[in-house]
Formats: sequence, C-alpha cells, structure tokens
Amino acid sequence: MELVNSGIGMKFLTNEKNATICEKELTPKDVNLFRYAVVNNYWYQMFLDDLPIWGFVGEIDNISGDVFLYTHREFEVNYNGDKIIQVKLGSGNPIKLHWETQDIPVRFSYSVNWVATDDPFDTRFDKLLDTEFFEHKIHWFSIFNSFIMVIFLAGFVSIILLRMLKKDYARYDKEETLGDLDHDLGDEYGWKQVHGDVFRAPRSLLLFSALVGTGHQLVWLTLVIILYTIIGNLYAERATILTASIFFYTLTSAVAGYTSASTYQVYGGRDWIKNVIATATLWPGILSVITIIINSIAVYYSSSRAIPFTVMLAMFAIWSFLVFPLTLLGAILCRNWASQPSFPCRVNPIPRPIPEKVWYAESLVVIALGGILPFASIFIEIYFIFSSFWAYKIYYVYGFMLFVFIILLIVTACVTIVSTYILLNSEDHRWHWMSFLTCGSTAVYVYLYSIYYFINRTKMYGLFQTSFYFGNTAIVCFGLFVMLGTIGYFAADKFVRTIYKNVKLD
Repeated sequence: MELVNSGIGMKFLTNEKNATICEKELTPKDVNLFRYAVVNNYWYQMFLDDLPIWGFVGEIDNISGDVFLYTHREFEVNYNGDKIIQVKLGSGNPIKLHWETQDIPVRFSYSVNWVATDDPFDTRFDKLLDTEFFEHKIHWFSIFNSFIMVIFLAGFVSIILLRMLKKDYARYDKEETLGDLDHDLGDEYGWKQVHGDVFRAPRSLLLFSALVGTGHQLVWLTLVIILYTIIGNLYAERATILTASIFFYTLTSAVAGYTSASTYQVYGGRDWIKNVIATATLWPGILSVITIIINSIAVYYSSSRAIPFTVMLAMFAIWSFLVFPLTLLGAILCRNWASQPSFPCRVNPIPRPIPEKVWYAESLVVIALGGILPFASIFIEIYFIFSSFWAYKIYYVYGFMLFVFIILLIVTACVTIVSTYILLNSEDHRWHWMSFLTCGSTAVYVYLYSIYYFINRTKMYGLFQTSFYFGNTAIVCFGLFVMLGTIGYFAADKFVRTIYKNVKLD
C-alpha cells in the first residue's frame, strides 16, 4: 500500500484545538463517493511514529437512515519523555450528506492533546496485540495436537516401515541363496525389481531442478525470517518484515543456484545455462505475473494499493544485479567444487514396464491423500495467519509459527517416505515427481481453505478485492507448494538411496 501525507501539521508537545486541515467544495460526485464509503463501512488507517490508528469515514443513523461524514479528528497522544507511547483517535462534527445537485463547502479540522504517561517505550506495541485471540486455548491445543501427530508419524515410519523393510531384506536375502532354477521360478516382487530404473532422470528435469532449487531457498528464507522476527520483534515496525524478506531472498539466491545445479547435474543435465536462467526466473516470474495482474486491476480502480512503476523498476534492478548473479554464483560453485554424483545402483538403458497397481497406489490417489496430514498439522495456524492478514490483526506469536513450521517439515518428510515406499513396492520407479507432488498438494488444500475463509469470514466483494485476496493467496500457496515439494523430494531421495544401498543387487 502506498501511504500519502494526511496534511495534518502536528508538532511534538504542541496542543491544537479545532485547527484546519483543509477547506474543500464537495461536488455531487464527491458527496456520492463519501456516501458510498460510509454506507459500506469504509475505514482508513494512519500512522504516527509507526503506531497504527484506525477510524471510520462516517456513520449512519440507525433510526432515520441518514448518512453522516466525519469532518473532525481528535488525537490524544501519550508520551514519555521524548518518545510517543500511544495514540488514540476520535471522530466528530458529522455533517449530513444529501443527494446534492450542487457543490457544498466543507471544513475538515483536527485537535491534538498531548498527555504524559509512565508507560515504557519498549512495550508500547503491547496494547495493540490481541492476546486473547492469538493466545487462546485453541491455539495451544492445536500446537499440542500437531506435536502428537509428529510423534505418531515418526513412530509409524521408524517402527512399522522399518519392520516391513526388514522383512523385505530377509526375503531378498533368502532369494539370493536359491539355485538358478528356483530363483527363476520364484515369485519376485517389490521395490527391488525397479533397482535398474529408480535413479533414472525424472521427466522435465530442467523444471524439476529449478523447483527443487527454489524450494530449498524458500525453506531457508522462511526459517531465517521467522527467527529474525522473533529476535528483533520486527512486527513492531511497519514494512520491516517485507524489507527483510527481500534482503534475505537476495542473499539466499546462491542456495537456489547451488541446489538446482546439483539436482540437474546428478541426473545428467548438460545445459546448465538454461538451468540457471530457469532457477533465477521461476519464483520472480510467477510473482511478477500475479502481481502485474493485481496491479493492473488496482490501477484501473485508482486504488492506493497499486504498486508504483518506480518500485517495479527497483525490484527488476535487484533481480538483475543481485539475484541472478548470486544464482549463477551458486551454480558455478556446484559445478566446480561439488562432489561427483553417484548412485547405489546402475540405471538400465531401457525403462522397465510399470505393472498395474492397486487403487491406493495410483499416482492421483497418493498425491491427493498425501497433502491431508501436513494440512491438518497447520490448519489452526493457517486460520490465525489469515485472520491476522485479512482481519488486520498484528501477528506476533512467531514462536508458535516456528514450532508449527518445523512440525510441518517433519510431517512432510514422514508422509513422503511412506508414500514413496508404497509407490516403489508397487514396482513404479517414478518417485521423483511423486515425492514432490505428494506433500506439495498441501498447498491445494490451503487454497481450498482460503475459498472457504473468503466466503464465510470476510466481507470482500467486487473484482479488485477478490483478485487481491486470491492473487496474494495464490502466491503464498505456490511458495508453500514448492517448499513442501522440495522437502518431500529430499526425504524421499535419502530414503531411496538408503534402502538400495543396503540390499544386494544382481
């Protein structure tokens, strides 16, 4: 949002009484615009020394139905020494808005009253925090519930799955002791049968490696931002989190370049220049397309949320001179200093046919079911984050967010390992994209929840508000999709390498 100067000439410790902001002749068009704003409960937000203030444009008489416009603002500013501690805003001097056919003169005014207080400066934002909402018992219960889910999944993976693998190893070892005739007549089945294809390069390797590199970068970016916010209380300063996100995203671009190049190289990719370009442009490209669409609608409606062209140029300059070079640097470091790729088993020249599978091992079923548990682990936290962003509450419980994010990563890894085992055991070697999409589908559930939240929890309507809501939600969900998909792939890759490393192959 672009802020504009209010025109209120406020001076420190100088009281004002009914001072004039401006005098204006309201045209019939202006009157109708103000009537529309009052009828639809429009409100505005101001900042004084980074402290937010909210107020309504006007009011409606519940009995007569007349519409009134506030023309006076009353500021009460609490201070301690040379620091501003709290600001209170009141509105008054309402004038009745008729369906005018001619211009009407209106005088907008304000008053300021400075009041000394003993409240410390360090805790001035505490009054703006909705502790009853964010620290409700339901919030604590959701954290505990997610923690129990992690214990359950970790136990399932470490006990049940490992016992199944132990049986598989025992069966495969027994088959090795059989004679050639008995071995040929034996009923071989399971994940060992695809050892010659399991490390085959995934389809669309260039896109896959770019997604993995971007996801790895976003995971580290999210962790750094959450930790930095906890340490520095960034929620107390306007736009600081956004600035920090841009700064750390730029710095972590080398992580994306290195990881993407490593994934691309390990599966035999040769055109590393295209890999660098794809990695550097994937996230900024998606972000730019959605932002340009939203911004075009904002410009059409003359909204203050429209991003100025100069800001767009600045973002492009950051990408051109910092993000892209750092991504290239990460790829160069990978190509020159990373260890040579190796697999536990060789890749056959001809892919093995994939047999028919039971219904629960089908790709669409695994992908659809894989995102449910990760979504369940963050469902309550998603509600609090949505309420913070769309209900304009100040989100400050970043310790909860960090804990939930770590839980989400663990649940994602566990679910992906289980789904990968099911896939390989059905003798389907296409685990790369499957592991990425399985828990990446959590983002789809988040987006479906955002539709429910939009319908039942917000009062937004119209093209601009709808596009702004769903456009920004789409950006967040795409980032979540890439992050969870990457964690899923890393977990599956570690699992696959481990099981094939510990089995005897022909």
